[in-house]
Amino acid sequence: MSANARHLLSGSAALALTLSLTTAARAAESVDVELVLAVDVSLSMSAEELEIQRHGYAAALTHESVLRAIAGGAYGKIAVTYVEWAGTRWQRVVVPWTVIAGRADAERVVRRLDALPPDSARRTSISGALSFGADLFAESGFQGTRRVIDISGDGPNNQGAPVAGVRDEVVGEGIVINGLPLMTRGGFSGGYDIGDLDRYYSDCVIGGPGAFMIPVNDWTQFPEAVRRKLVLELAGQAPPTEASEAAGLPPVVLAQSTVPADCLVGEKMWRDRNWQRDSR
Repeated sequence: MSANARHLLSGSAALALTLSLTTAARAAESVDVELVLAVDVSLSMSAEELEIQRHGYAAALTHESVLRAIAGGAYGKIAVTYVEWAGTRWQRVVVPWTVIAGRADAERVVRRLDALPPDSARRTSISGALSFGADLFAESGFQGTRRVIDISGDGPNNQGAPVAGVRDEVVGEGIVINGLPLMTRGGFSGGYDIGDLDRYYSDCVIGGPGAFMIPVNDWTQFPEAVRRKLVLELAGQAPPTEASEAAGLPPVVLAQSTVPADCLVGEKMWRDRNWQRDSR
């Protein structure tokens, strides 16, 4: 082999090693939490409610209490991605993985949210959203002390795999699932509402160490609920339920409820009511 050939091979090997180390360094960037914000945009949501959700998350991410919680972590930064979901095959990444280490970063995320109007789609597949969210961690490029999916929705799973089984698989990967059940009355919901959506989320959706949910009973509660939920997720623990209720705030409900919910209620409602040709 000529000297030139050896030199070219040596240079190629060095370049490959450099690229490999660069990729590894990026993948190894440490953050306190890798957080997937998974937001329901099924057709049961009105345009106004979709905007309330967007504005609620935008306000929460830039709120001083959330920024303090981020700064108080071991690394002082988190990685977040914002996803909208509906049916089994309908998930949309609105904001790709982004580091938030201060107000400027949070405002950058908000600008990304504002740049793409919310959309709606048919059906409600919580299981599809959880599977999609879990897959996103593999491509985050970060190493979080904790990995969390924060999922909000206004109804039970009615399409795709049964949610409890998918929940267990995701939790088995070391991912915590927290919930924000939207128990509001508005938009285009009705035939597919369940009165105990909070119980359903507690028993069938959330899971993992310290998993919790905060039910929203009125849209006026939404901004505060999102803000509190983010602070708790960043802190890695939920406060006593009694303290929340005493302060007049929506209660924090932990996983493993004592009264089991029917985790297939959404599928049963869809089966029994599909003659209505309702697309929600």
